[in-house]
This record gives sequence, C-alpha cells and structure tokens, in this order.
Amino acid sequence: MPYLNGDSVPPTAEALMRSRYSAYVTENIDYLKGTLWPKHQPGFDFAATARWAAESHWTGLRVLAKEKGDTADREGTVLFEAKYLSGGMLQTHREKSRFRKKAGRWFYVEALEE
Repeated sequence: MPYLNGDSVPPTAEALMRSRYSAYVTENIDYLKGTLWPKHQPGFDFAATARWAAESHWTGLRVLAKEKGDTADREGTVLFEAKYLSGGMLQTHREKSRFRKKAGRWFYVEALEE
C-alpha cells in the first residue's frame, strides 16, 4: 500500500510488478497508468483496464524468474503468473514484463515474448 498511495516508490522492478498486481486487485487504475512508461501513457485504455480489473477476481501471484531490475539497474524483466477467476473459470495470465527506470522511478514498459 505505501506504493499505491504514493508514500514511497518501488525500489526494484519486481516490487513495481507486485505493486501493479495489487493495483489490479484493488482496482487502482490511476496507479497502473502512472507506472506505465511515459511514452505509452497517452494510449492507455483506462476503461478497458478498469473493466478487466473489476470483472476479475484475483487469486494469486507467483514470480517465476527475474533478470536485473535491482536498485542499481536501469532495466529489468520479471516473469510471472497471475491467477484470477473470470466468468466462473480460473484463468492464468503469464507474462514476461520489461521494466525501465527513469529519474529514479521504475516503470512498466511492455510485455516480451518468452
């Protein structure tokens, strides 16, 4: 919650990824937009993201791997699986996410192919 309410910023790419998962759980769509790489923010689909977050019952997050993304790094990746219920069925969102640091803050940049 300190990240979601703006009291502090995530120190690593993994911490940002975990906080973004929490933002989906709590439907904090402003946080999701604000932690998206600035170049991509104008195209952020607020309504679709809010709808997906609201229609999903998030049940768990598992970090599978990470590369770089520590406090001294400028880039990093995190491979994760997020489980959620949607339409009465258990779903898994698996993604290798790319993160980049700008002005001391981590941002989500894009999903990469595994």
